[in-house]
Amino acid sequence: MSKASNAYGGPPSSALAEIGTHVDARLTKTPGVLKVPANGMDLFVRENFLSEADCRFLIGLIDDCSRPSTVFLDGGDSAFRTSSSGDLDRWDPGVNAIDTRICSLLGIPTSHGETMQGQRYEPGQQFKAHHDFFHVSQPYWPEQEKHGGQRSWTAMIYLNQPEAGGETYFPSAGAKVAPRTGLLLAWNNMGADGAPNLDSLHAGLPVMTGVKHIVTKWFRERPWI
Repeated sequence: MSKASNAYGGPPSSALAEIGTHVDARLTKTPGVLKVPANGMDLFVRENFLSEADCRFLIGLIDDCSRPSTVFLDGGDSAFRTSSSGDLDRWDPGVNAIDTRICSLLGIPTSHGETMQGQRYEPGQQFKAHHDFFHVSQPYWPEQEKHGGQRSWTAMIYLNQPEAGGETYFPSAGAKVAPRTGLLLAWNNMGADGAPNLDSLHAGLPVMTGVKHIVTKWFRERPWI
């Protein structure tokens, strides 16, 4: 049983386990995709997933729409997530084309994907260690359960490379990925049994010099509505 199943009240799920097995197998056999050594979780990278032109296009959209980032669970730490973020228009032709490519890479139907979100991190900004899966004991869960249920996979793309800092760090899994323009990072938020996986804990480390832009796409257990 997954380490998180008791701590967060998320029971094993055959549907989420099946999604995890399917995506893992698909990414493993996809040319250019590499599995990152990570204890207790599935973590993959795909270099040059987006061109520099695609990255510049998304950076422009993020700079236009971003606002102070928020979190589902407010723990009272004002320094927990200090970036700016904004949801991208999924029906914009350029955004939709990139969104569709992400879904195709993972082999998850587009209907299961949340709207892609862009984030900007300036010097000193960070996102402290957190999980992308929903804590089903929290007040926000009933509403999220109606809109597609638990999150399965996360796909994140670095749109540029700051001069220093901004790595994505998985402390429990013992993995760290440095920003590189166009690099896609994907991981399963569930364990093999389909229950929330504590080892998927991750942080966006502080940017030391420069600015970091990324886009993140989360996928749900069921169609996202």
